[in-house]
Amino acid sequence: MTHANMMNNYFNPNSVYTKEDFRHCFRIGRHVFERLLHDVHQVNPYFRQKLDRADRLGFSPHQKVTIALRMIAYASLADSIDDTYGMPESTCLDTLAEFRDTIVQLYKEEYLCEPNDQEDLDWLICKAEYRGFPSMIGSLDYMHWQ
Repeated sequence: MTHANMMNNYFNPNSVYTKEDFRHCFRIGRHVFERLLHDVHQVNPYFRQKLDRADRLGFSPHQKVTIALRMIAYASLADSIDDTYGMPESTCLDTLAEFRDTIVQLYKEEYLCEPNDQEDLDWLICKAEYRGFPSMIGSLDYMHWQ
């Protein structure tokens, strides 16, 4: 039932919430969510829906990715997710760990690298200045930003 409600609210073609609502709720666009969902589903069998010990369908890939993203986006505690999504605390924590490991495995080379030369540093400084954070690299606390 939780899966059906979530699909009806956010993912079906005539969903209850708009793209803007989705972005506000998940802190990413729907297309980014769908890419993450597809990628983790393909790489890690944990994110595939399986039968549980009582021969009932377990949590869906959408539910698992949603749980992980909500915990990351809002620094939510696993027991608060339990109340909202009906996923036990231990499963929430397992899901978050699996998501983290899979994301690192998938995107480490492309997105999770340290700046290694002056060109990378210049690019970061330019991007930060464009977004209104001049001298960002030199300040750890951003206190000089107005």
